[in-house]
Amino acid sequence: MSGVMKRMGMIFRAKANKALDRAEDPRETLDYSYQKQLELLQKVRRGVADVATSRKRLELQLNGLQQQSSKLEEQGRKALALGREDLAREALSRKAALQQQVTDLETQHQTLQGEEEKLTLAAQRLQAKVDAFRTKKETIKATYTAAQAQTKIGEAFSGISEEMGDVGLAIQRAEDRTAQMQARAGAIDELLASGALDDPTGMAKDDITAELDRLSGGSDVELELQRMKAELAGGSGAQQQAIEGGKPGEGASKQEEQEPHDQPRFDKN
Repeated sequence: MSGVMKRMGMIFRAKANKALDRAEDPRETLDYSYQKQLELLQKVRRGVADVATSRKRLELQLNGLQQQSSKLEEQGRKALALGREDLAREALSRKAALQQQVTDLETQHQTLQGEEEKLTLAAQRLQAKVDAFRTKKETIKATYTAAQAQTKIGEAFSGISEEMGDVGLAIQRAEDRTAQMQARAGAIDELLASGALDDPTGMAKDDITAELDRLSGGSDVELELQRMKAELAGGSGAQQQAIEGGKPGEGASKQEEQEPHDQPRFDKN
């Protein structure tokens, strides 16, 4: 049972790793890493600012203690000048206590100053690394984008991409469909021409009918041509006979001349 569970776990991890590889975009990963480095740099800078603030606060306290120490020393001098040795001793005692505090604060100040310098140097180094990473990140992103575009162009030209594969299949289906329709149309024309299929409109004719119509049409043309030739020949003969018998109009004139002699004459009486 444990072996089966191990195999199932291995299969699940393999499939999950493959799915992550498909979903992962190196550009997004680089941007995320750069963002995390910026956040780390911001934290270091805030640490430097906090240490600098603490150092400045100690410096202010040191200045105050040093001013109080100087004031007590001046008071001790005045008391001693006035013969009040007891007051002078008290002032010097307070000054000594303040001096101890000043020494402790100076030690803390030096420690904070050292930490501030370390953090400042670390921030500078981290800033340099972040800047270098940003330059490298942009270079890698540009190279990846160019490689991705080149790969897509190559797949498009080779026809192995999914989009171009669909387009190629659509073109192939259209060409096959067109060839099929052309073949069907040619077959129907051949069947109509051979008489195997009847044309309900009566427009289509088979080969024999078309040849007979052509021959009949040619005979009709020849007959019409012969008739026209005969008419032309007949018209030319009649005109020649009229010319040989005399000019047209001469017979009519003679007849008109004879008609008055044939009519009876009436006397005036």
